[in-house]
Amino acid sequence: MKAVFKNTAATVLIAACLLSGVAFLPAARTPARAQKDSAATLLETGGASKASKSKDAPAELKVVSYNIRYRGGDDLQKLIKLLRDDGEIGGAAVIGLQEVDRNKKRTRNVNTARVIADALGMNYAWAAPPDADGDGEEETGVALFSIYPLSDVERVVLTHEGPEGRRRVALGATVQVGATPVRVYSVHAETRMPIKKKVEHWRAVLDDLRRHAKVERAVALGDFNTIKEKDVRAARRLFAGEGFTTPFPDDWTTWKTFIVKLKLDWLWLRGMEAVEFGIDKDVGLSDHWPLWAKIKLGKNTEARVATDTATTKH
Repeated sequence: MKAVFKNTAATVLIAACLLSGVAFLPAARTPARAQKDSAATLLETGGASKASKSKDAPAELKVVSYNIRYRGGDDLQKLIKLLRDDGEIGGAAVIGLQEVDRNKKRTRNVNTARVIADALGMNYAWAAPPDADGDGEEETGVALFSIYPLSDVERVVLTHEGPEGRRRVALGATVQVGATPVRVYSVHAETRMPIKKKVEHWRAVLDDLRRHAKVERAVALGDFNTIKEKDVRAARRLFAGEGFTTPFPDDWTTWKTFIVKLKLDWLWLRGMEAVEFGIDKDVGLSDHWPLWAKIKLGKNTEARVATDTATTKH
């Protein structure tokens, strides 16, 4: 499953162009358009009637992250079957998806998140960024699914604009796993942005998490678009500095197009431990591969931090 993580200037340039959906031509200098941001219309929640309402937390919690690259039609039905039955990503209690369409011609204006939630019997939330190109269609969004109740659902517009005024979002929600709340974020970050701005971009998720200080356990997953090695190092430094860990090594690639392989996707944990994890490279519906982990909720982190601090002082 491991792959050597190497970047050259040429592969980074190719990857940036492919990820941005542009040809290898100079970008047109189009001025950024004014943003008309209606948060109410770009955030949706719902739930299937058969979603779990159990007050008992499981011994392990399976979590999946996948940039589905706006799958629709037959591919969407294949995706649903995989999320239900696949040996690695099937049967997850919490799922975070990126590039999820709701009102796009390319996916026949199907509400993708609702279709998935109804098919899997899960609660869901979906959010999208403001319209950047003024074409009347929504930008592609991010989604969260859970067999447990979702609360405090929030759309987080990430800091800084991308090319031509493009914005990106994260979606946060508190998943009530029995008596234990877990704050979960599905993130779709910008591709073409200087590293300093990328760090501030990602930090918007951590800033939102601070508003939920009573929730000890957290998961931040999704497509962080860490194209360059310095992006990978910066992401690890930022999240590790906030008490997060990840079981996935930095040289495990999550995206492939032609000969280019990169680590773009992450699954960060705070206050919890992954006992099993993997990248399901047999799933080929997208240019990304899905990540999965089985997680133990862990003991009270406040008590552990207090113990660690006392040990350090003495």
